[in-house]
Amino acid sequence: MAKDDKKKKGKSKDKAAKKVKSAKPTTKAPLKVSPLAPATFPDLPVIAGVRFAAGEAGVRYANRTDVMLAHIAPGAVMAGVFTRSATRSAAVLDCQAKLAALDPAPKKGFGIVVNSGNANTFTGQRGASDVAVIADAAGSALKIPAAHVFTCSTGVIGEPLPAEKITAILPVLADGLDAAKAAVAACAIMTTDTFPKGAMAETVIGGKAVKIAGFAKGSGMIAPDMATMLGYIFTDAAIAQESLQAMVSGATKQSFNAVTVDSDTSTSDCVLVAATGKAGNLPITTTRGRDARAFAEALSAVMRDLALQIVRDGEGATKLVEVRVTGAKSARDADKVARAIANSPLVKTAIAGQDPNWGRIVMAVGKSGAAADRDLLTIHFGPHLVAEKGWRSESYVEETVAAYMMGQELLIAVDLGLGRGKATVWTCDLTHAYIDINADYRS
Repeated sequence: MAKDDKKKKGKSKDKAAKKVKSAKPTTKAPLKVSPLAPATFPDLPVIAGVRFAAGEAGVRYANRTDVMLAHIAPGAVMAGVFTRSATRSAAVLDCQAKLAALDPAPKKGFGIVVNSGNANTFTGQRGASDVAVIADAAGSALKIPAAHVFTCSTGVIGEPLPAEKITAILPVLADGLDAAKAAVAACAIMTTDTFPKGAMAETVIGGKAVKIAGFAKGSGMIAPDMATMLGYIFTDAAIAQESLQAMVSGATKQSFNAVTVDSDTSTSDCVLVAATGKAGNLPITTTRGRDARAFAEALSAVMRDLALQIVRDGEGATKLVEVRVTGAKSARDADKVARAIANSPLVKTAIAGQDPNWGRIVMAVGKSGAAADRDLLTIHFGPHLVAEKGWRSESYVEETVAAYMMGQELLIAVDLGLGRGKATVWTCDLTHAYIDINADYRS
């Protein structure tokens, strides 16, 4: 390249960087960190073939990173799950179409661009055009086809996405890609999150060490119908795309699809998983067998960890609650009961008030639509039997159970006594802080 060309390229990058810094949107004060947050962000392992970058584009707020760029090396395969909302975003629709059209063994690399602050949802044809503009710009910056760029947006619904702010920063981010910047990328995708969420696992497949690392965002509008929020998981395992997709879809049921904060399903939910094949293991081409099971278990562990961190960061949450239902006529009935309990504002506010009000559990079971018999119902709060045989348990002591309710992690266990169906859902309490956060969300 000629010196003059290099100077022009440098000036172009400087101009882009200055344009990014000049953005002056609303400044938003950080939220108080959830009392349920992990002590530290995990030290995620470097995944061979994956690099990250993040920066401040000023999509909505000033003085915070709000765009994340990831580059996945050629030879990788991608899988994903997406919201089934009827009003899903332009980015979700584009990701779904691109994933469906991919070659099972693509030779080009991939890119992921995520912005926070604006969901690019309910934005008409402009929303789709903005997605295409961003994908084209990212493709040029990463030297890959736009069809291999997945874009995701999270934030306010119904406002046009300032795509030009995102495209301006992409060349700068592409130059700063680094395999060790996963933590920085995790911070860039947060909205009302109070802490970044990361998880990792390692396993051995065919004598080769395999790593899995991921991060996610989510705090409110959490009631999945596929996954929930945004999640990005990366592994160096060699695995066929079809097998990876099957494992991701299966693990979602017991992780992202088993949590709820407020019963509201997002328009933007998306989980993408990339496998680079750099670990050197004999490729997994099925969902059966020892190697496939080992990988699936490790992947499920990462996905469940991330899902539970989202509940721990539920808007205004002070308690993590596991709702475990057994003895239902079917697994579907068990899930109905678990969600009726987990999503009940009356149950959730009683938990916030540390009130062992098992009557609200009885109410939620009855309204769920699942088969139930009052006289066969058994309810435990943690190890304490509170109700059985259609009445309060003779062993119930209010003070003892009230003391249990003061803990940060609680279990509500319900046995319907009708069959073998079972389900588990995780939720959080509902406090006044939830109202404060959401009443002020767009200001």
